[in-house]
Amino acid sequence: MPVDDHESYDVDAGLFEDRLGLALRQAGDSFEADRSGLIAAGEVRGRRLLLRRRAAVVGGVAAVALVGVGGTLLVPWGGAADGQQSVAGRRSTPTPPSENDGRVSGAKLVHTLKKLLPKGEFSEEQGRGTDAELGPYAQVVFDDGKGPGAVSVGLNRVEPGSEEARQWTQCPDRNLMSYEGCTSSRLPDNSTLMIFQGYEYPDRRVDTKRWTADLVTPQGHHISVSEWNAAAEKGAPVSRANPPLSTDQLKQVVTAKDWRTAIDSMPKNPKGQDSNGQDSKGQDSDAQAPEDTSNTPPGTDGAAIGQTLASLLPKNVDVVSKGGQETEYAYLVVDDGKGKSFVQINVQPDMSDVEDQLFGADAETLPDGTKVATRQGPGEQGAEGVVMWTVDTIRTNGLRVVVSAFNTGRQHDPATRETPALTMEQLRDIATSEKWQQLG
Repeated sequence: MPVDDHESYDVDAGLFEDRLGLALRQAGDSFEADRSGLIAAGEVRGRRLLLRRRAAVVGGVAAVALVGVGGTLLVPWGGAADGQQSVAGRRSTPTPPSENDGRVSGAKLVHTLKKLLPKGEFSEEQGRGTDAELGPYAQVVFDDGKGPGAVSVGLNRVEPGSEEARQWTQCPDRNLMSYEGCTSSRLPDNSTLMIFQGYEYPDRRVDTKRWTADLVTPQGHHISVSEWNAAAEKGAPVSRANPPLSTDQLKQVVTAKDWRTAIDSMPKNPKGQDSNGQDSKGQDSDAQAPEDTSNTPPGTDGAAIGQTLASLLPKNVDVVSKGGQETEYAYLVVDDGKGKSFVQINVQPDMSDVEDQLFGADAETLPDGTKVATRQGPGEQGAEGVVMWTVDTIRTNGLRVVVSAFNTGRQHDPATRETPALTMEQLRDIATSEKWQQLG
């Protein structure tokens, strides 16, 4: 998966680069802060370069698909023997809601959430108001008599019509992520609503389900409601078959006008920044400024990367599906007559500053100075029998090209063939091709 979407276990990194968590959507397993609070904090913006560097060091091309939606850090070249970073689930101590932390307080937000839920019992109430530095949210454990389930809501602003706004309401690619269902629809008031039904961990190493509803309005309100079939998103046993709210009930909660009123109450400081420390364009004032994408080399365009990758495939391989992201990442699902095989590639300029961390003493150096590292190991999402073959390269100008192939058409599905459709030599030919330099 794309390196930029890699979840970081560094607490300072906090979130995914584009959707976060598609979230964020979501923070690392060892990060104990709640997801709704992270959503509300709006820290996705302005950290592209920082997270790209950290993700590159953590695990090559391995990453979490976003998506905003769901994920866990998987490190195929370190950590557990099966290629998956081992973490222990921990439950954080609830933060009692305050009565005086904003024009709309944390206690008021919790009251609103409880009012919108069906009849039942509530416990472990926590929240923050509209003046809170990390942004407003509310969370309760709700029991309708069929078992407790955590329900939370996070509030934030996004720039209307922006890429961030679009990503929050775009269903994730099924070739990159396993989930039960997802719909994205336009409402009569021109708001966009996405309802997602998936799992806390896309590799399903535990059966905790996570269902979410994300609403983005034409005015830039972003409301995110999440629920689980456990009393906490992590560190609590499954307590019911499904989360407590149906998709229709999720829609009713997320579209309630109370949340928009609360977002409108979030103060702005004299610099035009909202209470999350973001300016009017959603950028984190304390974070490193976003890269100037106007000068981004054309070789980082995702569509161009996918086309170039397809042109470098051996003649006996057919492309059956394709996808990727706007920049730096693309994938193809190919078939050589022996079954589908997932092939992914990252093309990243200006990676010289982490070259020594990515390429050790055992890396091969070609006559033109290009460094080459190869690895063969388990798949990055822990699916049964899946292997991942990778060739990682970096040119003297800092251009990094990483290509991997799997013995399955979807990384999260079990192996469908013994080996990937491409050999290590073919992957090497692709990664070292001069076409990547021509793109840039």
